[in-house]
Amino acid sequence: MKKLFFVFFFFSSIMCISYAQSQLKWIIGGRFGLSVASSGGGAGLQIGPMGELLFNKNMGVGTELNINTQTGTPIEWADYFKYYFDIPSNPNIKPYADAGFNLWFVNGGPYFGIRFGGGVNFKVAPNLYIPADIQLGPVFASTSGGGGYYDYFGNYYGGGSTSNTIFYFAITSGIRYELP
Repeated sequence: MKKLFFVFFFFSSIMCISYAQSQLKWIIGGRFGLSVASSGGGAGLQIGPMGELLFNKNMGVGTELNINTQTGTPIEWADYFKYYFDIPSNPNIKPYADAGFNLWFVNGGPYFGIRFGGGVNFKVAPNLYIPADIQLGPVFASTSGGGGYYDYFGNYYGGGSTSNTIFYFAITSGIRYELP
């Protein structure tokens, strides 16, 4: 009886895993656009690769590594959850909303941030999309002790403990390829 149960459990596990893996799809690509930071950080270019795992038709998780050209050349590593909305009348347009967390590597960092936004993927060929994307959110910068430092924007802060919340905004495009 134990052998029969083990065989049943083993084959049902394999069937569940194969079904789950058949539902997964990968999206790879990159982004390029404009990023703006508050408090005198100015505007700069943003460029970087991205990867996303769709675990059903409408939901996925992803990560990005973006390089910005503002003072200090901030680098953002973002992880997010994304939800795609259905438009039955036009399957070539895929609007989405996303939210997640990010780490900013810049002078005196890393700093933690919250990221949210959305956009639309426009289908231009089978499995190939051009996105229009907006991301925004706060970045929490703080240091304690020691000498002064320059923040994301190039502002100098003297010694002691300081905190600064920076608001980040990016409008980008790029390319997305859904692996078959």
